[in-house]
Amino acid sequence: MNVQHDAGDPRRTALINAELRRLAPDVVTLQEVCYPHASDQLAALVAGTGLSTTHQATVLDHMPPDADVYGGTALATRWPHRLLDVVEGQNAEGLYWYTLAALIDLPILGPLLLITPTTFWKTDAEVWRERQMLDVADLDARHRTQLPTIVAGDFNAVPQSSSIRFLSGLQSLHGRSVQYHDTWAVAGNGPGHTWTVDNAAGAAEIERLVGQPGWRSRIDYVFVGSPHSHPDARARILGVELVGDRPVDGVWLSDHYGVLAELEYTTSA
Repeated sequence: MNVQHDAGDPRRTALINAELRRLAPDVVTLQEVCYPHASDQLAALVAGTGLSTTHQATVLDHMPPDADVYGGTALATRWPHRLLDVVEGQNAEGLYWYTLAALIDLPILGPLLLITPTTFWKTDAEVWRERQMLDVADLDARHRTQLPTIVAGDFNAVPQSSSIRFLSGLQSLHGRSVQYHDTWAVAGNGPGHTWTVDNAAGAAEIERLVGQPGWRSRIDYVFVGSPHSHPDARARILGVELVGDRPVDGVWLSDHYGVLAELEYTTSA
């Protein structure tokens, strides 16, 4: 989930925390998390969940522009994890976004690679998102384990875009191709819009950034590696749903809905 930093109603962070405690996920990727901050938003988001966290601010050697306002990418896991790699993305306007790659030590099954990108948000920035997806493919090739890799985050791109088609195995980029399963395309019901005018918090941002009153898009994803890259293991997609797609006590959790996927991992060993 993109948690929309600390914008809007000050109750949002606590409400997202309550939802995380209710859902009890094992692996979480979060975008636009404030840190450092007057109050540590990441700690507040995962309080009482038992999850261990890493925020990009703790591993970067500099503070990117606007990070004090918009925060950055974070991950949280039920089992121990260690950060393996951070890839910096910078566009022509000097905006920075980062992709984190971490290894999670799953009980019994062994290490699992998690890659969490946050991509450039402007609707005309697809060329930069393409470069970031090539970085994701490089990270997976460099650090892949026996278990199918999870790639999850705010991609700021609709399913028909070249960056998402590349990840889904539907087109090549620069002579390269990969294939991951889009969990919503496999098991979701309905369009799965995650950034939509139906969300009052999202509508305000959409009016500012897009200016179209009927805008509804699916731009947040959970992908999982295919058997082509992981012949000795499977990750079966048992279900997927949206998180935060209704207001709680009149408060929308974020301008984005989150995506919750249930995966079953098995190995042939």
